[in-house]
Amino acid sequence: MTALPPDGLDAEDVLAQLRALRSADMPTHGGRTLAYVYDSGRRGLDELGMAAYALASPANGLDPTAFPSLLRMENDVVAAAAGLLGGTTATVGSVTSGGTESCLLAVLAAREGRRDVAAPAVVLPATAHAAFRKAAHLFGVRAVEVPVDPVTFRADPAAMAAAIDEHTVLVVASAPSYAHGVVDPVGEIAAAAAARGVRMHVDACIGGWVLPYLRRLGAAVPPFDFSVPGVTSISVDLHKYAYCPKGVSVLLHADPALRGGHYFASADWPGYTMLNTTIQSTKSGGPLAAAWAVLRHVGDDGYLRLARDTRAATAALREGIGRIAGLRVLGDPDATLLAFTGEPAGPATGEPDFDLFTVADEMRARGWYVQPQFAHRSSPVNLHLTVTAANRGGEDAFLTDLAAAVRAARAAGPVAVAPELVAAIGALDPDTLTAEQFEGLLAGAGLAGDGALPERMAPVNALLAAAPARLRERVLLEFLGLLYRPGS
Repeated sequence: MTALPPDGLDAEDVLAQLRALRSADMPTHGGRTLAYVYDSGRRGLDELGMAAYALASPANGLDPTAFPSLLRMENDVVAAAAGLLGGTTATVGSVTSGGTESCLLAVLAAREGRRDVAAPAVVLPATAHAAFRKAAHLFGVRAVEVPVDPVTFRADPAAMAAAIDEHTVLVVASAPSYAHGVVDPVGEIAAAAAARGVRMHVDACIGGWVLPYLRRLGAAVPPFDFSVPGVTSISVDLHKYAYCPKGVSVLLHADPALRGGHYFASADWPGYTMLNTTIQSTKSGGPLAAAWAVLRHVGDDGYLRLARDTRAATAALREGIGRIAGLRVLGDPDATLLAFTGEPAGPATGEPDFDLFTVADEMRARGWYVQPQFAHRSSPVNLHLTVTAANRGGEDAFLTDLAAAVRAARAAGPVAVAPELVAAIGALDPDTLTAEQFEGLLAGAGLAGDGALPERMAPVNALLAAAPARLRERVLLEFLGLLYRPGS
C-alpha cells in the first residue's frame, strides 16, 4: 500500500479497508481478550461513547476559555472520581490520556514540590507499575525498588518505611498491583510517608473504579483511598472499569497546592502564553466527552451491577482454575485480576510437566487471549487474566478450553531452548548489542528479520525468559523498531 493514493478513495472503500485490517486483531468484545481491553457487555455503551467522542473531538482542551464545555465536563469527571475515592471539598484533579500519564504527572508534581532535594527519589514496591520507572527515567528521579512479600506479593510496610530517606519525594503503593491483583497495605505505608513529610501516591489506575463497588458488595477491600490519612494523590483510569473509550484517566490530588507542580506555563516567546495542566498541549475533547457521557449514562447503580457481574466472573474463574490439575492462582487477589502458574509435576522435578507459554498459544488457537508474564523474583512465569463484566456467563467455556489447553501443552512437552543459545544469550551485553548479534537472536527465536510474528509464541517467550530483564528489554525494543517501519 502506498502512503497516499493518487486520488482520494470513496469513504466506504476506506472503511472497508479498515475493517479488513481490524479482522486480524483479537476481539474487543465478548470477553475473549483478557488483557488490554475492558468490555462491559452492555449494549449501546460503545455507541454512546463514540457519538459523544465525535461531537467533541474537534474541540481543543488546550484553552478552556475557548471551549468551556470541556472545562465543565472535566470538572464533572474529576468530581465523580473524587466522590468515589474518598475525596473532600479540597480535592482537585486533572483528566489525562491514560494511566501512564497520570503516574508520570504524580512523580513530576512530587519532584517539583521538593526542588530543595538535589537528588530526588521515589520509593516503589517491586510490583509497582513500570510507568513509575518510566517517570523516574524521564524526570531524573531515582527509583528505589523495595522487595515485596514473596508469598502474598504485597508491599512490605516496614521495608518501605526503611527505604524512605532525605532524598525521597514520593512513596507509591498499588490498589491493586497489576501483576497479581493484590492491594498493598496503603494505611501503614501512608503513615510511614506522612511521618517523614513525604507525599504518598496510590496507583489505583486499574482498581480505583471497581474496588469501591466491590466493597459495597461485601468484599473485604483494604482501605486505599483519600480516607486513609497520608494519601496525597490517586490515579484512576476510566477506560478500565468505568468502561469508557480509550484513553481517559484521572489524577487526583488531596488539595490544589499538591497539583501545581505538574502544571506548565511559558510566556517567554512571541506566541500565545502556553498553559498546560498535563503533558499534552493540544488534546482532543473526544476522549473526555466520551467518558463524561458514559459515566452519566451508566450511573452509580449501573456500576454496582457491573461490579457484581465482574466479581462473580472472577470468583468462578478463580475457583475453576484451582480445579484444573497443575494450575495454581498466585497470591490472594483482592480485585478482578488473576495470575496463575503451573504446579510442579512431583517432588522429584520441582517443575510443571507442561509449558505455560504453550498454554497461552493453545488458548489463542481456541479464540482466547491470556497474557504471559515472565518470572520476576519470587513470582514465577504465569498467565494473567483481566476479568471484566463481559466474562460473566462465559466462565465455563473459558475453563473448558483452559483445561484442554493444559492437556495439549502437557502432551507437547516443555519448550526447549538449545543450550548453546542459552550460553550465547548469557554472553551478550545489552548496552553493546550489535546488529549482527540481534539478528542472530531473531533467528534463534524463529523471528523473521522483517518483523513478522510467528503463529506460535511459546518458543519466542521461552527464549526471552532465558534472557536477563535488561537484555530482554533491549531485544524487544530492537524488535519493536522493526515492526514500526513504513511498508511493514
